[in-house]
Amino acid sequence: MNTLIRNGTVVTATSTTQADVLILGELIAKVAPAIPENAADRIIDATGMYVIPGGIDPHTHLDMPFGGTTSADDFETGTRAAAFGGTTSIVDFAIQARGTRMRDALDTWWKKAERRACIDFGLHMIVTDLGTSGLEDMDDMVNEGVASFKLFMAYPNVLMVDDGTIFKALSQTAKNGALICMHAENGSVIDVIIARALAEGKTAPIYHALTRPPRAEAEAVHRAIAMSEIAGAPVYIVHLSSEDALNEVREARDRGVPAFAETCPQYLLLSVDELARPNFEGAKYVFTPPLRPKEHQPKLWEGLKHDHLQVVSTDHCPFCFADQKILGKDDFTKIPNGGPGIENRLQLIYHHGVNAGKLSLNRFVELTSTTPARIFGMYPKKGEIAPGSDADLVVWDPNAMHTISAKTHHMRVDYSMFEGYEVRGNARTVLSRGEVIVDNGQFLGKPGRGNYLKRAARGGAWK
Repeated sequence: MNTLIRNGTVVTATSTTQADVLILGELIAKVAPAIPENAADRIIDATGMYVIPGGIDPHTHLDMPFGGTTSADDFETGTRAAAFGGTTSIVDFAIQARGTRMRDALDTWWKKAERRACIDFGLHMIVTDLGTSGLEDMDDMVNEGVASFKLFMAYPNVLMVDDGTIFKALSQTAKNGALICMHAENGSVIDVIIARALAEGKTAPIYHALTRPPRAEAEAVHRAIAMSEIAGAPVYIVHLSSEDALNEVREARDRGVPAFAETCPQYLLLSVDELARPNFEGAKYVFTPPLRPKEHQPKLWEGLKHDHLQVVSTDHCPFCFADQKILGKDDFTKIPNGGPGIENRLQLIYHHGVNAGKLSLNRFVELTSTTPARIFGMYPKKGEIAPGSDADLVVWDPNAMHTISAKTHHMRVDYSMFEGYEVRGNARTVLSRGEVIVDNGQFLGKPGRGNYLKRAARGGAWK
C-alpha cells in the first residue's frame, strides 16, 4: 500500500520543514509540500505533529543469558515494546562463547531473532576469545554485515578480555573497517573492591554501585582510547555513565581522535540513591556501569548537547524483580545486571531534553536515530527522511501526555525504572518500511516481519 503523510512538520537531524512524505512500498519516494492526495492509497493526517525518522537503539540485550537466568524480553516482546516507543530498528548483541567460533554465536542469535523480531534488527558480536582463528572470524563477520564488535574490560573470568586481545581486535578493525565497542571499567580493580566489601558483610544492592567507582570507568576509557590510537582504529564507548569518563572522551575528541560514546536515559535521569531503596527495591536499579551521584547528570546532558556524546541508547536488559533480581537477595554480586527501557527512550529524551530546553529538536533526532545509523553502517537506508530511504517513520505528537508505568508498558518485565514519570510527547503512529505497525496505542505489526540489517563497515562517522 502506498501512503501519504500530510500536513506534518518533517524533522531530521539537519532541518525542520513543513512537508508531506510520499511512501511507495517500503521506501520514501518524495518529501515536498502539498503532494496531491491521489498520489497514494492511504492518507495519514499529521496536522500538528512532527514526522521524524524511526528511532534506532544500537544497544539492546534480548533473550540474553546472564547470571544463571535469561533477560525477560525475547525478540518478539522486546521489539514490539520498542515499536510502541517509536523505535524501528535495533542492534542487539550475539555472544561468542569461549572456545567457539563467532559463526556459532551469529547462527544462534539469528535463530532467536528471525521469526520473532517485529522491527528490523542488526547484530554486534561480543568477542570473548580470539583463539587461533578469531581474527579471520572477525573478517567473516564483517562480510555477514556484523560491522561492530564488543569487548569487555569488566567481568573477569566471564566476559573480560586482556589488553592484548583488545589491541589485536582494534588492529584488525583498522584493516577491515569495523568498529570496536568497549565496555570500559577496570574489572580487575573492581573485583578486589568487591571482595573487600563482601568480606565486611556488605551485601545490599547499594554496594553494587559503591564497589564500581567512577574512576574505574574513567581509567578504562582512557586505556581503551589509548589502545585505539596506537592501533589506528576508531573506538566506541558503550553506556558511559560518569563525568570522569566523559572527560576522557572529550579530551580525545578535542585532539581529533575518532572516539565515540553513548549514554542512556538511566544515567541522565536516575542516581545512585535508587540503589538504597528499602526492601531490596534497589535491586531494580542494578546494572553496569552503576548509577552515579546526581551531580554527574548535568554534565552528561551537556555532553549530548555539545557532541562529546553522540548517541542515546538503552542497554535494555530486563530481569523481573520477583523471580530474577531476587537471586541476589543475600549477595549483590548475584543480582542479574540490567534494566528495562527499550520502550521509553524517545519519550524520556524528548521530554527531559527537548521540552526542558537541553536539546534542540534536530539534536534529539540526531542522537536517537541519525547518528546511530551513521556510526553503525545503516545510513542513509535508516535514520533519514529522504527519497530512497526506508520508510521508517514516526508521527510524533508533541503534546501527548503519558505516564510511564509497569501497569501499561509492553515490555515483559514486572517493574519500570521510571515508574510514575509523566512525559509530554509520544509516538502516535509508527511505520516500519512503509507498514503501519503502531497506531494510537494499537499494535498492527506481527512477529517475524523484521528484517536482518546487513550493516556496512565504516558507516562514514570517522572518515
